[in-house]
Amino acid sequence: MGNGVEQDKLLQSIRYKRGSLQLLDQRKLPLEITYVDIRDSKDGWTAISDMVVRGAPAIAVAASLSLAVEIANLRDFNGASNDAALFISNTLDYLVCSRPTAVNLSDAANKLKEHIQKVAANASEAPTVFEAYIEVAEIMLEDDVGSNKAIGNFGASFLQKQLTDRRKISVLTHCNTGSLATAGYGTALGVIRSLHEKGVLERTYCTETRPFNQGSRLTAFELVHDNIPATLIADSAAAALMKAGRVDAVIVGADRVAANGDTANKIGTYSLALSALHHGIPFYVAAPLTSIDSSISSGEEIVIEERSAKELLYTHGGMGEQVAASGISVWNPAFDVTPATHISGIVTEKGVITKEGTDSFDIKAFIINTASHSVQKHAI
Repeated sequence: MGNGVEQDKLLQSIRYKRGSLQLLDQRKLPLEITYVDIRDSKDGWTAISDMVVRGAPAIAVAASLSLAVEIANLRDFNGASNDAALFISNTLDYLVCSRPTAVNLSDAANKLKEHIQKVAANASEAPTVFEAYIEVAEIMLEDDVGSNKAIGNFGASFLQKQLTDRRKISVLTHCNTGSLATAGYGTALGVIRSLHEKGVLERTYCTETRPFNQGSRLTAFELVHDNIPATLIADSAAAALMKAGRVDAVIVGADRVAANGDTANKIGTYSLALSALHHGIPFYVAAPLTSIDSSISSGEEIVIEERSAKELLYTHGGMGEQVAASGISVWNPAFDVTPATHISGIVTEKGVITKEGTDSFDIKAFIINTASHSVQKHAI
């Protein structure tokens, strides 16, 4: 790379130390490596909305840390503990509206608010509440990496068991779900990394992922960086690739999973699922449990973000040269919803959720069972 940045640092989408946050500007990858300073929640909101940082887990961590940095540098706050808790709650609500589809952000905000309310109820001074927020936001950063590695291990082991007739496995993935989309390692790309580490990955096929090209700009960048055997394809080539027998499994990430398993992910995911179903290829979703929204019964209730027409009308995500005819109307949804009927399994940090012969997933039962096992383990 021309600017001499060490390669092991290129996959850090989030650089944080108390009082300081930098986000890798993913809009400029793979040609330029630039970090954006985030000084407060307004900077965080803008970075998320403008896709400086993207990927559901990374968005949640970046938003939480942007407020942590603001608080760490806050001077002369006039108010008691309850005022501090209200300030945090209102700011988190503001951050959640930066990108509405990814449930990880709202889930993190709700958990942070709940924690801070408990702290405020037993504290008399604002600094106590602010310190508690910073500490729990920093824990979220650490936990995300551990969660991703668990997803990778569970997913790789599961695919090996399901595809016992394959000595090595070729996987197709969509969008970017790696270190750049999380605090580190990745979800669907974490499974691919784990397969590679186990020596059973034949090849990864990544789609370009139009119109923002997260696949060609980001996923390809990560795969080359890690020396993982990989091939980039046009989005429209996926069906032909499957027909040619070169794909053993499809694995993608998720921005929101409904209670029945319907999944919202980057636009184009639904098309891949339809093609995989037609060709008899298993289709898996890899996501942390924080991506599951138990408050909605199906994908019909998921709000789909629509993005600027410029992303289709111009190159480089709307920042380059015009490529479409002036005056043409544009429909540019950022996500689509894949029904649970088309999904073979959901890989989480607690294991793989399967349908057990039904059309939908019993995610609630899975969560209850894993929570019960965790309690039993700690009791022993």
